[in-house]
Amino acid sequence: MSTDTVIDKVTHSIWNQVQYSADLCIKCNICTSHCPVTNVTDLFPGPKFVGPQAQRFRNPKDISVDASVDYCSGCGVCSMVCPHGVKVMEMNAKARYKLYQKKPIPLRNRLLGRSELLGMLGSPFAPIANFMMSVRPVRIITEKMMGIHRDAPMPIWSFETFRGWFKSVHSKSPNRKISPKRVAFYHGCSTNYYEPRVGKAAIAVLEHNGYEILLPDQVCCGLPMQSNGEFGAACKNAEKNIKSLVAYAKQGIPIVGTSTSCTLSLKSDYQHILDIDTEEARIVAANTYDICEFLLDLADAGELKTDFNPVDFTFPYHSPCQLRAHNMGLPAIDLMEMIPGVKVDHIQAECCGIAGTYGYKVEKYDIGMAVGKPLFDHIKASGSKIAVCDSETCRWQIAGATGAKMIHPVELLAKAYGLQDFYFN
Repeated sequence: MSTDTVIDKVTHSIWNQVQYSADLCIKCNICTSHCPVTNVTDLFPGPKFVGPQAQRFRNPKDISVDASVDYCSGCGVCSMVCPHGVKVMEMNAKARYKLYQKKPIPLRNRLLGRSELLGMLGSPFAPIANFMMSVRPVRIITEKMMGIHRDAPMPIWSFETFRGWFKSVHSKSPNRKISPKRVAFYHGCSTNYYEPRVGKAAIAVLEHNGYEILLPDQVCCGLPMQSNGEFGAACKNAEKNIKSLVAYAKQGIPIVGTSTSCTLSLKSDYQHILDIDTEEARIVAANTYDICEFLLDLADAGELKTDFNPVDFTFPYHSPCQLRAHNMGLPAIDLMEMIPGVKVDHIQAECCGIAGTYGYKVEKYDIGMAVGKPLFDHIKASGSKIAVCDSETCRWQIAGATGAKMIHPVELLAKAYGLQDFYFN
């Protein structure tokens, strides 16, 4: 199927889905009152205005000319809070895609949408790449040439990739778990190229609970491309992942991931935004779990090991937008509170402001920082040098704004199990 055919199919199918949803809007303005972007800038008039209200005047064959929709961060809060099930975020995502049919997608957006490519290019030269990205003049030049803000929180490349470690070290370890209970691990770009420690912690925790880890072939989930209006490229990645992962799902092997945005793509976005509504996509979606969701299910079934060592610490915790969009509650809190001595300070903030690649863009950086300010202020006021969050880009944003050491909840579980060492001082 050609890219044009895929895009055309996406356009018309999503139009129908969104069009019917728009009629459910009663203009209650709940979405606007909860929108973190509207509350800090006049450049985005609000999800109701560019979503269901504008949707009634859009034609699926016409190109959207409403430039303000590009200031939607795609956090999904509007869809979550709508009492009538209006697909507000999905409307905005589709409208942004149509907007970029009118004008070329900037090179910057295409690069930010290719996190896997950036990881592949930077990881072999990690010490040099990380040093260059820390040099102020280089960041200023990058801002002037590419439009990536000089103060945006760049991730730190890892010289050792997660897949490299898994294949060359872990798979040959005599301590590797072999078990009839198996999970297929979807690591995503961040764990592979930037934070292998998160993947190692997940492997340690899963194996401690009796699971053998399988490592499927996989590519970037496609969400960064989707967020930057490249639906055709995102569809190609989605189809590759579905083709690889469905073989595991059909065997009843759960697909578990540590990136809450990646697992949301597998569970929901492929069908509801990219409109890949095939039987294979549905099977993958039904068998995909966020790591904390999977572990809490084990706990509920009485199968999670609770041989935790005490960790006497109060952790500020941010539940990211993508996590809440799973509609599975906040499993990380329940898991962390099983550890003796742990107290969780759940921060009541809608968004950290980074929204994937949104906060990296020079014209949106200040908006993102303003959105995240209540969250940053809370962490600074807590005095804690460590905070917890499930999303990688949120961790990078919060660390850059507060100086706190950011960890994934599974890293804390690994610490409590005595499987990995972290410093809580």
